[in-house]
Amino acid sequence: MNFLFSIYHTFLFEPVFNTLILLYNIVPGGDFGVAVILVTLITRFAFAPLSAKAVVAQRKLTALQPQAKEIQEKFKGDREGQAKELMELYKREKVNPLAGILPILIQIPILITLYQVFWKGLAIEQLEFLYSFVAHPGLIDPSFLGLVDLGEKSLILAVFAGIFQYIQGKQMAQSRPPTGDKKSFGATFQKQALYFFPVLTLLIVSQLPSAIGLYWITTSLFSIAQQWYLKKREVIET
Repeated sequence: MNFLFSIYHTFLFEPVFNTLILLYNIVPGGDFGVAVILVTLITRFAFAPLSAKAVVAQRKLTALQPQAKEIQEKFKGDREGQAKELMELYKREKVNPLAGILPILIQIPILITLYQVFWKGLAIEQLEFLYSFVAHPGLIDPSFLGLVDLGEKSLILAVFAGIFQYIQGKQMAQSRPPTGDKKSFGATFQKQALYFFPVLTLLIVSQLPSAIGLYWITTSLFSIAQQWYLKKREVIET
């Protein structure tokens, strides 16, 4: 376990943490909030191609749901035949059912690292992990635009995080092709999740340092912009 933690700390936590401090050093006025936003954007841009593939793959899988449901009904009780027909369907339509999952799994360690950095990054003892070429910032001012202390909780940022989470979920729901069965478990779950996750976001973020809230808002806005861009590109291509 110590070996795995050492790998995580050396190859994930320290690079992201040093990037945050480096940006804090060079941002005009030394605004920690701007540094948080920049680190978040750099990370999201780095994973944008993977995220785009996941979104496109998920839309294709959703569009194939009626056909997949027919196969499941036809081969009910025959799992082997059902799996074979589903794979044939995905192969014929050139859709990889794992394409929407793998990019997300790859990003999870990075997301955890960002949370750790923004949560612990304000602690003075973390500065011992600075690289030799990153200047020691001295006492870090955890403010954002001189208005919010990112080391403390912020209900306002938590509310905005919940709002943008809702907008992101609403946008994703509108981009999905209709399934035809509004009373199905999947349709019911999607409708409930549209409100559940924003509320959960509000509750979680309101109990954490507001640097997490700023990160959450930034990544949600990035996702909203990315969804809009992909949708616009689909319309142009068609």
